[in-house]
Amino acid sequence: MTDPGPPRDGGENAAFRAAFSFQRSLAALAVAGVGAIICVYLKTPLPWLIGPLVAVAIVSMAQGKLEEPPLARQAGQWAIGVALGLYFSPEVVREIVRLSPWIAAAVIFSIVLGWLGAWLLSKATAVDPATSFFAMAIGGASEMAAQAQRHGGRVDKVAASHALRIMLVVLIVPFLFNSMNVHGLDPYTPLAKTFSWGGLAVLVAVTAGAAAVMERIDSPNSWMIGPLLAAAIVTATGNSFSSFPAAIVNAGQLLIGVSLGARFTPEFFRAAPRFLSMVAAISLLYMLLAGAFSALLARGSGLPWPTAAIATTPGGIGEMALTAQALQLGVPIVAAFHTIRLLALLLVVGAMYRCWRRLMEPDAHR
Repeated sequence: MTDPGPPRDGGENAAFRAAFSFQRSLAALAVAGVGAIICVYLKTPLPWLIGPLVAVAIVSMAQGKLEEPPLARQAGQWAIGVALGLYFSPEVVREIVRLSPWIAAAVIFSIVLGWLGAWLLSKATAVDPATSFFAMAIGGASEMAAQAQRHGGRVDKVAASHALRIMLVVLIVPFLFNSMNVHGLDPYTPLAKTFSWGGLAVLVAVTAGAAAVMERIDSPNSWMIGPLLAAAIVTATGNSFSSFPAAIVNAGQLLIGVSLGARFTPEFFRAAPRFLSMVAAISLLYMLLAGAFSALLARGSGLPWPTAAIATTPGGIGEMALTAQALQLGVPIVAAFHTIRLLALLLVVGAMYRCWRRLMEPDAHR
């Protein structure tokens, strides 16, 4: 029987449409749960992230009837942000200060990589400068899409390119490291060792409040960075309200997986196959170049190469920190590299684009 879908009348049956949307969200969560269970059974890396992402993406591309639940991405980011922030003990903060020159070098490298990718994409697909630049800048999808809209770029193509890049990184890097049997003995562990309901309630209130404040001031990735910074400040001052239950972290990964997977609709690859093929190829090039750069970073900074590689891979904060956690690498170091890279990029991306536009369209600026 064919699904009729929600009524097309403008606003006449809002309750029906809301119920239909709710059903699609429940279906997405159910599919994600099945994907997670399968990956747990198969003992894949990051089963609670990769399983939901792949399962939801496959079903969504097959028939397009799944929908991201409201606030799923924000809730998932909050859970991962809090879990990461609890690693930032005073010793970790001192290590990050020591690594600050190398973090700055990694930021510059990611900016140069974005310029290279944008140039390659513009030459291969003849898209406009704003679309090529913000599609390949190594920043958050929502922030780069907003910048593209502000400068007249194609928001749909920019958002699609970032979704594809993150999906490729999440699917390739953990499996590659796992196949190479790359594992560390992470000296960094969360400061809080014991669970307390009261302490958890305080932690939830503090970190959720930080997320709300960051969102109010229009911060990028506010539901990831706000809780991460709040939990890091609490931990760095030697406080430990409570440990963070693994079940909440797993649920956060599942929700992020749903959010990423739901972007892959039946129209996703049909919309601009050449454009997305080039984005995929450039994303693979990014990973290769990041691997080479990480070898130099490891030699200069004293970090283990696997940690340096995860810290400079062109993925998102949460996905890369979770990969580090699964491989027992330097979780807070990886989180610090990616967080500072994102914040630095957003501070300079407007000026960078103006320079890029002058290079790509010199006649328009004479």
